[in-house]
Parts: sequence; C-alpha cells; structure tokens
Amino acid sequence: MRERRGREKLLQTALEAGNVLEINIDGEWVSALVLLANDDSVILDPCDGSIPVVLQADELTEYRLFQADPSWN
Repeated sequence: MRERRGREKLLQTALEAGNVLEINIDGEWVSALVLLANDDSVILDPCDGSIPVVLQADELTEYRLFQADPSWN
C-alpha cells in the first residue's frame, strides 16, 4: 500500500496557484510554479521550457515552498 504523506503535506501547506516550489526530481532540485492546486492534485510549470505536469497529492512527497520575506519592498 502506498503511503499518503504527500497528500497530508499538501494539505498542511495549503498550496495555491502562484506559489513557487522547489521539487526534487531524480536527486536534483527544480523550480516550479503552481498553476492550479486542490486537495487531490497539483498542476506545476517546471519553469524549464517543458510542458506543465499534473501530480497527484501522494506523488508530491518532497518539495520546498518559497516564501518571500515580507520586509522586501
């Protein structure tokens, strides 16, 4: 049985369209823009010229969410 960690993590961070993530693909961290997100899946633009990808929540297991410093003006 497959673990559901990705779904739990996705719900905990409440990903939204416009978020910038770093996702781990084959051991390399790649920047990606969240185009659409819901409780079950997310559509990401990998920002590398390739087509956007759809991931089920349980497939999005390792990522870092970019959060801008609010003092930047």
